[in-house]
Amino acid sequence: MNILGIETSCDDTSVAVIKAEARKLRVVSCVTASQILIHQKTAGVVPEVAAREHAATIMPTLVAALKKAGLELKNISALAVTAGPGLATALLVGVETARALNFATGIPLFGVNHIAGHLASCWLGEKAPKLPALALVVSGGHTELLWLVKNPKNLGWLTIRLIGKTRDDAAGEAFDKTAKLLGLPYPGGPEIAKLAKKGRPVIDLPRPMLNGDNFEFSFAGLKTSVMYYLRNKPRLNFQTKANLAASVQQAIVETLIGKTLKAAEKLKPQSVLLAGGVAANEKLRDNLQNALTKNGFELSLAPHAYTTDNGAMIAAAGYFQYLNQQRSSWQTLKINPVWELGK
Repeated sequence: MNILGIETSCDDTSVAVIKAEARKLRVVSCVTASQILIHQKTAGVVPEVAAREHAATIMPTLVAALKKAGLELKNISALAVTAGPGLATALLVGVETARALNFATGIPLFGVNHIAGHLASCWLGEKAPKLPALALVVSGGHTELLWLVKNPKNLGWLTIRLIGKTRDDAAGEAFDKTAKLLGLPYPGGPEIAKLAKKGRPVIDLPRPMLNGDNFEFSFAGLKTSVMYYLRNKPRLNFQTKANLAASVQQAIVETLIGKTLKAAEKLKPQSVLLAGGVAANEKLRDNLQNALTKNGFELSLAPHAYTTDNGAMIAAAGYFQYLNQQRSSWQTLKINPVWELGK
């Protein structure tokens, strides 16, 4: 079956088609219209600007995804769309498009949680993750540990339970704030990672809650420490900036890995998943792989191309909802900008 996925939760308009065959998911096409250049002018996403761009690009992107797949709407078996969490005005563009398609064609409709989409991206690689699994989802707006329990009837998960999350700022937000303070362009995460390669993690920064007994995170203190450091050093040379980038990255990576290992030791998952935009960070991917292997756990990574927001991950999550019979319709589907997964 062919599943069409629509993603408009923030600053990427993305439409994809995936094919589910022989209990495996394959990406047939994925077309994304990025708004990065637009939001670089304001050093961040302006919701109304993002929504206008989504409205202008959603139909051309959809047409391009179908053309690239060599398919027409009549060949699509299911529609999946991000219904939340995200920016309300941005979500509306995707959801209203999907509702209109459902009304006009009768193709089954599935409203997908954006974080579930990031989890589902781990099924887009060559090897499907083993369940039950512990998942670390890290992005600009979310830092969460989730527990996925297997559906005995199919390859999807049956339930998702929240194990721990950030009490304040997400890891991706700490990356972005540091980048902004250093005068780096938007989006900040990739820029920090690039600069960190030229520096050394020699600046002493906190690892909040790293040694706590729970599985929760906190990155507000790290952001504050960076602000104070820069306040006391108004003029930085390039090497000091690179060292600060490396030190911030090291603090975030160590915290994420420490909490994930602690949860894995307690829960004994069959595999550990890493997903979300920050999952593209090479240091996090490599260090987490090494730490898990050393402790006898298997890591399942989202393919690099599908770590950031994309329609393919939404189509994959929609397929799992199809298997679990979690269907929506044009009459009932609404956006939920604060939709929390696993609670």
